[in-house]
Amino acid sequence: MSVPSMTLYFNAGSPFARKVRVLLDEIGQLDQVTLKAIQPTPVTPEAELVQANPLGKLPALVLANGEVLYDSRVICEYLDSRHSTAPLLPAVGAARWRRLTLGSLADGMLDAALLIRYEHALRPEEKHWALWLEGQSEKIERGLAYLERECLAELEASFDLASIGVACVLGYLDFRQPQLSWRQRYPQLAAWYAVVEQRPSMEHSRPPI
Repeated sequence: MSVPSMTLYFNAGSPFARKVRVLLDEIGQLDQVTLKAIQPTPVTPEAELVQANPLGKLPALVLANGEVLYDSRVICEYLDSRHSTAPLLPAVGAARWRRLTLGSLADGMLDAALLIRYEHALRPEEKHWALWLEGQSEKIERGLAYLERECLAELEASFDLASIGVACVLGYLDFRQPQLSWRQRYPQLAAWYAVVEQRPSMEHSRPPI
């Protein structure tokens, strides 16, 4: 077993950090990374994390030479560039831009879900902005509808960076927003997720209940 040469700052409940952990598992590089669990919030960042990432956000990857990479998109592309098996993101052409766009859709849905989470977890109930929360929920709903309508064949084609992002979105909705009951409205997407959530990489990175 190799000695870990990198350190990943993460939180077990972070869907963006989960993307990186799933990728590491898929490309067989988990043993090259030391996982350092921390629990920052938007209002109480961890001092150690801020030194690595001025934004104070997870994940952050410290390389062997001390250089730090963030956010999850940058980290995933870096890790994808350093393994010898088939890349999980096309290097050039229309397929690359399509997969990057699909990955950005997944990230945007996660952003909306996290903003809803922060509003409920960090702000007093009397200060919740109902219209703003509704707007974030609608972004998620539009994203789910688009994935169901336009993306099933692409998702089923390979478990690449875009598919990993979508899988982490669905897992996070189950984890933090089960009241959405998204499976009832998007059965084909649910059927796809029922298969991929059984992958070892998804099981190993499942957030705590």
